[in-house]
Amino acid sequence: MVVITGSGLTIEKVVRVARFNEKVKLHPKAVERINICREMLEKKVRAKEIMYGVNTGIGEFSEVVLNDDQVKDFQKYLIYNHAAGIGDPAPVEYVRGAMLGRINVHAHGNSGVRLEITQTLVELLNKGVTPYVCQKGSVGACGDLAPMSQIALLMMGEGKAYYKGKLMSAKEAMDKAGIPVPGLKARDGLATINGSNVLTAMSAIFLYDADRWLKQAEIAAAMSLEALKANMKPYTRLLHEVRGFKGAVRSAEAINKVVSGGDLKEGRVKCKVQDAYSMRSTPQVIGAAHDALAYARSQVEIELNGVGDNPIFFPDKGIQISGANFQGSPVAVPMDMAGYCITMVSILSERRMNRLNNPALSVGLPAFLTKGAGMFSGLMLSQYTADMQITEQKLLSTPASIMSIPAAADQEDFVSMGMNTAIKNFQILDNANGILGIEFMAAAQALDFRKEEYKFGKGTQRAKDVIRKYVDFLDIDRPLYPDHTTMKELVNTGEILDEVEKEVGQLDRY
Repeated sequence: MVVITGSGLTIEKVVRVARFNEKVKLHPKAVERINICREMLEKKVRAKEIMYGVNTGIGEFSEVVLNDDQVKDFQKYLIYNHAAGIGDPAPVEYVRGAMLGRINVHAHGNSGVRLEITQTLVELLNKGVTPYVCQKGSVGACGDLAPMSQIALLMMGEGKAYYKGKLMSAKEAMDKAGIPVPGLKARDGLATINGSNVLTAMSAIFLYDADRWLKQAEIAAAMSLEALKANMKPYTRLLHEVRGFKGAVRSAEAINKVVSGGDLKEGRVKCKVQDAYSMRSTPQVIGAAHDALAYARSQVEIELNGVGDNPIFFPDKGIQISGANFQGSPVAVPMDMAGYCITMVSILSERRMNRLNNPALSVGLPAFLTKGAGMFSGLMLSQYTADMQITEQKLLSTPASIMSIPAAADQEDFVSMGMNTAIKNFQILDNANGILGIEFMAAAQALDFRKEEYKFGKGTQRAKDVIRKYVDFLDIDRPLYPDHTTMKELVNTGEILDEVEKEVGQLDRY
């Protein structure tokens, strides 16, 4: 069980709750803080103190002061108006991650929300009721207002939700799960939606998956290096330590683990004095991606554990401050970098696959990795498929965080577009799975041509064995689309990584 305190929420905990349905619980101190802050807000409401989004309109209407009757209805119409997304629903894990992040914001006791709202979010997670949320609609500022509003609809028993794998009305789902509808009172609606929680949850899940993908990129690289009889001296730890980048040290050590125990690593295979960049600079390139993702992780985890809201209440000082802690740029900027780093490593993967295919570069391997060149084309067209996906990745790698379009009559005249970043990052990663799957397939094919010449590393051999469970050696030409798709899914599951780490130990432990 993940205990929510307002701090200590990691990417791994987000994945445990969002993807693997681990239960959550509010810490008693968090409950106390939420109640204290709510008491402060209600006292100010009774005193008719002007507070943004409580007894005023929002955005361009922030100067409009609401009367007592309007305050009661304002939260409802706020949610109605902002539930303005479009298109396909977001995956359940994104929505669950967003709810978890919002609970952790409330746990600080700075949001002025009623405890009943936060506890309802907890119950929705624990009982498996997930709001139906359109993925598109947020500009990543003022929070992810459109998707978060579809979550907030459930606080009124409205909207739609998934329960036990079926989509139904929210009221029906909550009734079946035994979750009371709390309703919305002053501040409750805005306190539920006013943070960049969807794009942050998506970023957390992406970083978890991207780290596992980079480890698989190192395994694929190791397989290709062994098949191409690479000079392994560029993977010497000392070489990378003297430069000082932690990611490069980590990557070189990971690849050394995979090839350990093989003839190439032991110096029993003749190699060139110096290889091409795609072979000898892999630690520097994948290492740069590791370092970029480490920075992105630090920023995402700050956001997961910070107070992203507006206004923010400080009960110990008796004040509230209206600002812009909902702005998604602190997450969008590093996540743009994280996405294009996956593209960068994918390009490196394709370049090694090219060397495996090209008889002028493959150190004696048959052209296009086929025994019947001319009659057969082998893996020639696999490279085309990889190249198409890389082109799409490149198009998606333009930063969204520089794409602001003003909104709300220029009251919201700079926005982060962080949701665009989050969405396109998963598209980049989806292509990356396909590209890496093709390198894995090519490397396994090449290693089968080499298996009588020398012994492979323990990790390399284990990876090849896993691949051969799903894709057979290409003896004569056959349609390759089933193999490509199978390999893409194999990378997505991470089975190769899991099995190699059982053999050689964790690749991120160096």
